[in-house]
Parts: sequence; structure tokens; C-alpha cells
Amino acid sequence: MVIEKKINTAAVRMTSLDPLDHALELLHFGFRGLTVEADAYLATLGLSRVHHRILYVIARAEHLSVGDLAATLGVSKQAAHRPLSHLFERELVGYSREPGRHRFKLLALTEAGQAVERSATELERKLLREAFAQTDEQGQQAWEAVMLSLAGHLNRP
Repeated sequence: MVIEKKINTAAVRMTSLDPLDHALELLHFGFRGLTVEADAYLATLGLSRVHHRILYVIARAEHLSVGDLAATLGVSKQAAHRPLSHLFERELVGYSREPGRHRFKLLALTEAGQAVERSATELERKLLREAFAQTDEQGQQAWEAVMLSLAGHLNRP
């Protein structure tokens, strides 16, 4: 299997300690496989995965403040500050002030930011299309059900 090859080429040899370890490894290495091409593209621009996550959210949210962005990403405003500042410096993200609430910056992608986000995301979409083409609708629905179940844990106290 692909996962076995990846693990076997790693610096350490891993042994399953539980029957679900294989599923965890598939999730981990599957995500890495999904993002590898996009990450390589972003690296040519001096950007990383965290920059893409920020661009992705801003591209899809209206009237997004820095606090809303941080909450959506599940990080503190402080953690979002550095990569967001980098995106401002690179002129990939801009902001405006909300009328009546001048402390709040409303974030938006510049044309250059839209192009970077679109290119990186399309590389990931391409790999998802290829993966989904290898299974039937029932398999795709099962994958979605598992991902929704896992994501549901984000809403638990």
C-alpha cells in the first residue's frame, strides 16, 4: 500500500499499537498528500500552509474581521497576526474599516491574493477529483460522513 511505502521510507519504522492506528496514519498521510502540490506552489511564493488557510477563509467569507478569522481557524488573534501581517505586506490581503466600528478591520483578498488562493486551492481540488474518481458515490458519501463526524467534535465543549 502507498501508506506502507511512505511509512517505510520514513526515518523510523512505526508499528501499529491499535487497530485504528492505520486509519489515523491514512488521515495524516492522506492530508499531507492532498496538500503537497499546493504547498510546493506556495513555497515558490514564500508562503506556507497557514497562509493558504487564511487566504481560503477570506475568499469565502463576507465582512470578515480578524477576530472572526482567528475563530474560524481555531487560533488566537495573536497566532493569526504574523502570517496575516505577511499577507498584508505581500499585498495579498487588504482591509477596510467597518462603519461605526473603526477598531474592526474587514479583510478582503486583493486581485493577487485571489489568484494565489485560486491556484493553490485548485491544486487540492484536482487531487480530490482524482481520488473521488477512484470510488463510487457510496464511497464518497461514506468519506463525507466520516469527515463530518470528525469535524463535529469541533463544536463540543
